[in-house]
Amino acid sequence: MLRYRASLSVARPAYRAAFGCYMMRLMANPSFDVVVVGLGAMGSATVHALTKRGMRVLGLDLFTPPHQHGSTHGRTRIIREAYYEHPLYVPLVQRAYRAWAELEKESGRALFVRTGGMMIGPPDGELVAGARSSAEQHQLPHELLDQPDIRRRFPGFVPDRDMIGLLEPRAGLLLPELCVESFLQLARERGAALRFGESFERWDAAGEALRVTTDAGQYLARRVVLATGPWMPAQLIGLELPLEAERQLFHWFDPLSRAELFGPERCPITLWEYAPGRMFAGFPDLGDGFKAGIHHEGEVTDPGRVRREITAGDTAAIRALLARYVPEANGRLREARVCLYTNTPDHHFLIDAHPEEPRIILASPCSGHGFKFASAIGELVAALVMDEPPGFDLTPFGVARLRAAHP
Repeated sequence: MLRYRASLSVARPAYRAAFGCYMMRLMANPSFDVVVVGLGAMGSATVHALTKRGMRVLGLDLFTPPHQHGSTHGRTRIIREAYYEHPLYVPLVQRAYRAWAELEKESGRALFVRTGGMMIGPPDGELVAGARSSAEQHQLPHELLDQPDIRRRFPGFVPDRDMIGLLEPRAGLLLPELCVESFLQLARERGAALRFGESFERWDAAGEALRVTTDAGQYLARRVVLATGPWMPAQLIGLELPLEAERQLFHWFDPLSRAELFGPERCPITLWEYAPGRMFAGFPDLGDGFKAGIHHEGEVTDPGRVRREITAGDTAAIRALLARYVPEANGRLREARVCLYTNTPDHHFLIDAHPEEPRIILASPCSGHGFKFASAIGELVAALVMDEPPGFDLTPFGVARLRAAHP
């Protein structure tokens, strides 16, 4: 035993030198080109896009995606083209349509249900006027319907007399859980390493590489993408960015009568501006009920302490809107779920390099309207990671505008 200890003591300097050389080689040639933290909509799309480009990718998630703890769940998400939020989104959503179609072909799965979409509200309101501006600026097919036209063509809807509708033919529904599954399955088939149930703790520079530390280990990569949605505010505390997670609800109801009016063949997706700047969404019944939810108006929270229980008051709020505007859909409650928005003050996205470490890309928060863009945003983030022109002006989604507005 004494002889063994002596030989180990003599060998230790040589061992340390060899280990140091090994670590230097590892940092110069890290195990992964990119680590993507968070595998919801944006993270899974980014992993998919990077592996298509031949990158060695590690994807990490606190849970097992697709899951119900963040923003990417709820069976359906709206995709629409006459974008009331701002015309700048129209080319991006048009690219997203093409990329979703490519994902359907590549995965062999149906991920999109075309239903058409209608924005309903006052002619000069934020919703209809904004959608009309985008439709006219980008020459999108659309119709304007007055209140009698809406009642005649869609008898399940009961708009106020001063409301009109903008009907766009290409809108419809994406199936978010299947989309995420498809992104990750294809990425795994191309060699991506996916690790679930690991909690991201920190990143730090390790020479020419970046080191990502989780509760299960450490990983070295040339680049890192943070796509952690509602977890991002806590991970960027030092930057003082004004990001907030917001509790949101969706409910599914059995129609009271004339259920055929609410199937995807006869019922478009709808957004309703029921008061200035206040909106709710309706989704056709795909077999699990008519889905409805108020857009924004939720309480500020964080993903670790969000109220998951649905109260009678929560349900009463959406029932009151259905009773007024879609009364025949306001039947037995089948299900209700909590989801999370991660908001910027101007409700535009956050897609930019980390201001203190440009090898890290921040992808999302998307302020409650981002899922439809995920297929295109994955491509944009992959271009940023590879120092390529993204093909889209990302200035409105930059960190600088958030810091300028909230110094």
